[in-house]
Formats: sequence, structure tokens, C-alpha cells
Amino acid sequence: MAAISASQVKELRERTGLGMMECKKALTEAGGDIEVAIENLRKSSGLKAAKKAGRTAAEGAVATRVAEDGSYGVVVEINSETDFVARDDNFKAFADQVADAFFAARSEDVAAVMEGALESAREQLVQKIGENIGVRRCAVVEAPEGALVGEYVHGGRIGVLTVLKGGNAEVAKDVAMHVAAINPAVARPEDMPQEQLDKEKAIILAQPDMAGKPEQIAEKMVEGRLKKYLAENSLTEQPFVKDPNQSVAEYVKAAGGEVIGFTRFEVGEGIEKEEVDFAKEVMEQAGRR
Repeated sequence: MAAISASQVKELRERTGLGMMECKKALTEAGGDIEVAIENLRKSSGLKAAKKAGRTAAEGAVATRVAEDGSYGVVVEINSETDFVARDDNFKAFADQVADAFFAARSEDVAAVMEGALESAREQLVQKIGENIGVRRCAVVEAPEGALVGEYVHGGRIGVLTVLKGGNAEVAKDVAMHVAAINPAVARPEDMPQEQLDKEKAIILAQPDMAGKPEQIAEKMVEGRLKKYLAENSLTEQPFVKDPNQSVAEYVKAAGGEVIGFTRFEVGEGIEKEEVDFAKEVMEQAGRR
């Protein structure tokens, strides 16, 4: 009997959306032939999941969990194909189950946490709902000594964890709300990657009003615009969304705290969604009759 490799199992999982053990079993029964395994799965209970797995799952939900003492938190993204399913009570219950599991495991390893009962629950939900559903990513945020983690979820689609040194849970939540609304690039100006600063500098130098400027003047102009860029894109320097008369850093400082960092998840960010022309699809289906 041919040995089944991890890459074969991975490919079959990606093509069918089924669980690791189910894919391994199907491959074993098919002698390692992926196409035969898919054909057999289509004849079995995996029919609906196998049909749906190729569809892009770019909708869904984001969930957070934070320890009572604020020592750590997790943020997880669970995807579905449509926003309609993301609002389904069965999907919401599964998302809560997933968030609880990652929180208990205190782990970002999706494959490890999903293995077993949670993966079985996902497969059953795929069969019941008829859409590709998957857990995309998780981040675990640890608070250093003297700090705490805050959380905020907006509409089930944007989840934020913030880390403050000092302050309290309410302030940390307010800052997380700001991050959800404004989406800063970094927590503090010094956190901005040099690569991004170099890119921005090149853009500034290419602007029409920089042409023909003496080197000294050009450098001062670049310095001023980079400072403005950092202020606009750094959480601490931005006007606080609930009180634009003070910066986020000033708001937190008034509460005896300091911003350390944040993690922000938004459903579907970075996923290339498949654009479907439904009118064309209907016409094509009609033409086949």
C-alpha cells in the first residue's frame, strides 16, 4: 500500500474542505490517487462539502476573548462564503466555540487547535449549511508585567486587542474602539518599518512641488511631511475618536496609562474575493438547457 504524504492530505483538504483524518482515510482507500479520492468522497457524505470547497470564504466573523485579569487575549477569524451565513445562529455558535477553544489553548496553531472535535463540528456545519467554512487565523496577545489587554469587536467583523501599560480595562476598550474605527498602521511612530518610511520618502520626493528645490530645503520639506505622515498613521498621535481635542496618547496618559501595542483583525482582509457575474451565470445555465 502506497504511503500517504502530508502534502497529499493538504492538497485534498484544500480541494474539498474536509477534515484531515477524513482526507487521509479517503486517500488510503484510493491508493493515494487524489482524483479517485475526490470521486469517492462525492459519492459519500462528503458530497456537499466537496462541491463547495473551491469557493472563496471571505466573509465570516471575528471573535475575541480576554482573561479576567487582562493578562492575555486572543482574536480569531472564522470565515464563510457569504455574509448571510455569517449571520446564521449555527455559524455564530460555532464561532463562539472556536474562540473559546483558542482561548483555552492559548495557541495560534490553527491546525493543532482545530484537530479532533472542533474539526468534526466544522465539517458537520459545512454539511448542514452548504458553504465552505474555515478558521483562517488566530493571534494570542500577552500583556507584559504591569500591563493589560483590552478588547473590542465591531459588528462581528472587526476585532481589536490593545495592550496598555497602566490604565484600566475601560480605557483599553476605548483605545481598541479607536483602532477599529481608524485602523492606524502602527501603535507608535517608532514602530513604523524603515522600509515603509523609505517608500513614503520616495513618494514625497517625486511630488511636483519638490522639483528644482535645493537639497537642504528639500530635506526639510521631506522631514516635515514624514512627521505628518507618522502622526496620521500612528495610534498614539491620532486625534482620539471620542474626543478629537486630545490625542490617543494624551487620553491614555490622563488615565495613568501608556499605549504598548495593538492587534486588529478584519474579516476577509487580504483575501482576493472571486467576483461573480450572476446575470452571466444564469444565462449560461439557461443556455445549457
